[in-house]
This record gives sequence, C-alpha cells and structure tokens, in this order.
Amino acid sequence: MKPLANAKPQPPVRPALTRPPTAEERRRAQRVMLKMSVNIIVAGKTEPIQGATHTVSQNGAMIVLPQPLDEGTKLTIENTKTQKTVEARVVRPSQGTHEGVLVPVEFLVASPHFWNVFFPPVVN
Repeated sequence: MKPLANAKPQPPVRPALTRPPTAEERRRAQRVMLKMSVNIIVAGKTEPIQGATHTVSQNGAMIVLPQPLDEGTKLTIENTKTQKTVEARVVRPSQGTHEGVLVPVEFLVASPHFWNVFFPPVVN
C-alpha cells in the first residue's frame, strides 16, 4: 500500500511518552545528596534526636536517625549549621540501613532555602 501523496508524515513514537513516568520523573523537586548534621525535635518530647541528612530537597529530606519514627509523626528539624528550624512530618515508614534508620520527612510549609543549597531545576 502506497502512502497518500498529501498525507503528513507521522513523527516517530517516543518510548518515554508511551510508558508510565519513573519515580525520578514524577518527583516534585530535585534531590541532592548532602550529609549535614540535624537535630530532630519530636512533638511532645523534650530531648532532641541527633541525626544527619542523607538526601535533601526543597520539600524535605531523607534523614538518618538512630531510631525509627512512625509515619505521620510531626517534628521540627534544626539545621545545626544555621540554627534555622522548620516544621515537618514523617511521610512513609522508616527503613533500617547499615548507617541507621532512614526517615523520609516533608516540610509542612515550602522552605526552598532551608538547606542553604542551590537545587537544579526539574527537567521533565
């Protein structure tokens, strides 16, 4: 069968447009690997928990702590370098690793400058 003389050529199908997006493509903000000392103050507790960031983003972080925190726990993160604080909550169950327990947290209010780092723009 011959193509029609006045038919427009069809662009090739791009695989990225026909498959579901990957987790990286769905992300709201870029993640940056950054090890930074933080203090975690859990709502209702008096003693802070010392930890360190694993990765950070404009919306939160993955924090390494010595103990797990329950999903939904509200807390305050203190950046020990700047002494700034931000309110956050645990968004998923914690995961144990050889470093400690990875606790995923999300800021309650957008705080893009909290970590004092420049984040590359999201490219989708």
